[in-house]
Amino acid sequence: MQRVAKPVVLIAEELSPATLEALGPDFEVRHCDGANRSELLAALGAGVDAVLIRSATKMDAEAIAAAKGLRVIARAGVGLDNVEIPAATAAGVMVVNAPTSNIVSAAELAIALLLASARHISPAHAALRAGKWARSKYTGAELFEKTLGVVGFGRIGQLVAHRMQAFGMNVVAYDPYLQPARAAQLGVELVELDDLLKRSDFITIHLPKTKETANLIGVEALKKVKPAVRIINAARGGVLDEAALYTAITEGRVAGAGLDVFSTEPCTDSPLFTLDQVVATPHLGASTDEAQERAGIAVAVSVRKALAGELVPDAVNVKGGLIAEEIRPSLPLVEKLGAVLFGLCGEVPVSVEVEIRGEIAAFDCSVLATSAAVGLLNKVGAEDVTYVNAPSIAQERGLQTTVTTEAASPDHRNVITLKAALGDGRKVSVSGNLSGIRMVQKLIAVDSFDLDITPTNHLLFLRYSDRPGVVGAVGNALGGSSINIGGMQVARDEVGGTALMVITVDSPVSDAVLAKITKEVGATSAHSVSLVN
Repeated sequence: MQRVAKPVVLIAEELSPATLEALGPDFEVRHCDGANRSELLAALGAGVDAVLIRSATKMDAEAIAAAKGLRVIARAGVGLDNVEIPAATAAGVMVVNAPTSNIVSAAELAIALLLASARHISPAHAALRAGKWARSKYTGAELFEKTLGVVGFGRIGQLVAHRMQAFGMNVVAYDPYLQPARAAQLGVELVELDDLLKRSDFITIHLPKTKETANLIGVEALKKVKPAVRIINAARGGVLDEAALYTAITEGRVAGAGLDVFSTEPCTDSPLFTLDQVVATPHLGASTDEAQERAGIAVAVSVRKALAGELVPDAVNVKGGLIAEEIRPSLPLVEKLGAVLFGLCGEVPVSVEVEIRGEIAAFDCSVLATSAAVGLLNKVGAEDVTYVNAPSIAQERGLQTTVTTEAASPDHRNVITLKAALGDGRKVSVSGNLSGIRMVQKLIAVDSFDLDITPTNHLLFLRYSDRPGVVGAVGNALGGSSINIGGMQVARDEVGGTALMVITVDSPVSDAVLAKITKEVGATSAHSVSLVN
């Protein structure tokens, strides 16, 4: 009887012993030094099914091309800066990480930096080691009954808030995508950013770096804070403007800071390091034994599932697994409907019902609730959303998702409708299906308006009073802004009533162009929706 070869797992960096235990005996495990480029390429070229890495191994297009037959890249941690995801996707290689492995460690480090800043731990320690007993120089501040401002109230921000409430701190939070009811459940007041800046004695940042959050705490923001404020950033470099922070501290407008992340890393020569008011660490947020062990175990489990053909919740670029074949094609459609829904709502709804009608209702459709959450939350831009963390992120943001099924579908073989309820009582719905043998994605309804249009990367939705000349006016406005129309459809409730125009365009419609069109046609609502992140 011929012996079946075991799948090969390459471990390219040092991982915890628990990682090997979690992999189990069903794999041939090889090792290499992933930081040694030639050694890595040689090991990948020898035929591997999966590679486990941390931050030192660069899995770029060259490395992926060298690994013929590679099926999984597993990053034992959160960040994926060292993995070229488009190249992996093009090669059919699944990329997984461990998105929840370090949240406790990151929260605890933020708290450590906050305490160290409040009590001048770093300069006092340095002075003592230099033979100076400088008690009077390092008088600090208590946390009790002070106000902590949490900028970004996701999982880590909530952990920090909960722990600092035990210190007797009052907590306010800024997060434009969180439901106030969720914040209230946690005993936290949800406020606007300007209000947080003015009221806080301590500010801790827990946001990803995006186009919207880059230098969010910058020159103008630092003009609004109390002179005694201390600012902590253990999230992502670049959200806090380091040059502006240095100026604010040296001018006495900010009392101090605790930093673990920087706009450019590694960072060893920042002017901030010359200031006694700053305590800094070299990106240690995930550097605990426990976080590394959790990360290793998580990716080992993902590798086992992936190589067994099961659903991998942590997959960054691949969805699927043990889901009925009839359901799998609907996952990307529902994600897209979720993104459209968010664009039309303009905020995270309180609830989303995923209604499935037709033949696919006979199968387990529960995963489509996660698909809707993934599509919607990815447009929020708060953090990387995958099938594993979408339910918990949705819960944190006060979003409930449910699935209902009905076999009867009078007009279509299958229809999937996302019905959103917003906090102010508004209701918004979008429907779609997969058309024909090629399963072309179609947007077939918005609220009560019937449509039949293929959603592209950029969409424009206009609601207005039905009358002649609107189509031409919109076309002229877009053409004048060098925006090409790919397709257009108009639906109306009755002649001369309310009309909905849906336009597919080849490039994004800016706020300025949208405002111009809205004014010219007297639109009662206008939404530019991008389906790409």
